[in-house]
Amino acid sequence: MKTLKIARPRPAGGAVGFVTVVILGIALLLGLPYVFSTFGLLQMTVFAAMAIFALSQGFIWGFGGILCFGQSAFLGLGGYAYAVAALNMTDTTGAVALAILVPMVFAAGLGYFMFYGRISDAYIGVITLTVTIILFNLINSTSGDIYHIGAAPLGGFNGIPSVPPINIPGDPNDQLDPTGLWYAAMGALILCYVLLKWVLNTRFGRVVVAIRENETRSQLLGYDPRLYKLLTFVIGAGIAGLAGCLYTNWGAFISPTVFNLTMSAQVIIYVLVGGLGTLIGPILGAVGIQYLIVLAGGQHIIDPNLLLGVVLVAFVLLVPQGVVPVIRSGLARRLGFRRTPAAALATADALPHSSAQQEPGQ
Repeated sequence: MKTLKIARPRPAGGAVGFVTVVILGIALLLGLPYVFSTFGLLQMTVFAAMAIFALSQGFIWGFGGILCFGQSAFLGLGGYAYAVAALNMTDTTGAVALAILVPMVFAAGLGYFMFYGRISDAYIGVITLTVTIILFNLINSTSGDIYHIGAAPLGGFNGIPSVPPINIPGDPNDQLDPTGLWYAAMGALILCYVLLKWVLNTRFGRVVVAIRENETRSQLLGYDPRLYKLLTFVIGAGIAGLAGCLYTNWGAFISPTVFNLTMSAQVIIYVLVGGLGTLIGPILGAVGIQYLIVLAGGQHIIDPNLLLGVVLVAFVLLVPQGVVPVIRSGLARRLGFRRTPAAALATADALPHSSAQQEPGQ
């Protein structure tokens, strides 16, 4: 008897939304240098760097189901790897590559022991948070001339100042000015968004989401959740390392504060505010929260940390899904679309032998 294979359903407007986001990103990339001053462009550059950081957390948490309380560890490792390499190299192209590779290697080692050691989700959060605290204390205690890597003094709590900026690959004398750094940061954000969108549309991405939804079922069907979680964790670490590289270039400075609990908490707030399980949500959440931080820093009435806490509590209580899912659901109701849950679609795609086929009439 012939089997009827159910076609892969897709949410209405998914491709249109992706193309729209990319076009808007390119428009901002090319247009903002003509609108903002140098100071304003530097502010937008750090917004883009934090948006990349938020994407890394949104990917491993929203799609991989890995709640990492220490994502700032990879941000800091990327920033320090770039700073140390840039001070020891003439061409900073290799320093950018190291800023991505070092956090990935570190995440591969840490993730191997966590996932293959069958550590529960709650303890994964505790372990990643502890690693961040250890790195903060370790780097913070490296003040003095004896602590250096090649020509790069680690500086302890004073950090590493005067970090050389990114140069055009192959031409160390052609270093990026603030406008060039904006192009690099925004271009990297668009590239990361497109890359993660592609990854999630591959079989690997659908299996990752399926494991998040039902790990036992996925394992019974022949998939190794440990490997998929490890690879997801490593990809997220590499993206966070790139954000750390751009963040270091933004201020030409890196210090142990990138490892502190504030950075780890902020990126979780970015994702919660924007919307868990989306890619555009963490980007919008990062930009919105960073804008609030800038506004709060310009006044002396409300403590900025208190403001962040109020925003987090308000969104958890009033908009637990996040901004993007709420807007998307509202538009779908207004336009009369009945959206299929993304998780169910991903599970059906990734596990075709379970529910993607059925006999006629069933």
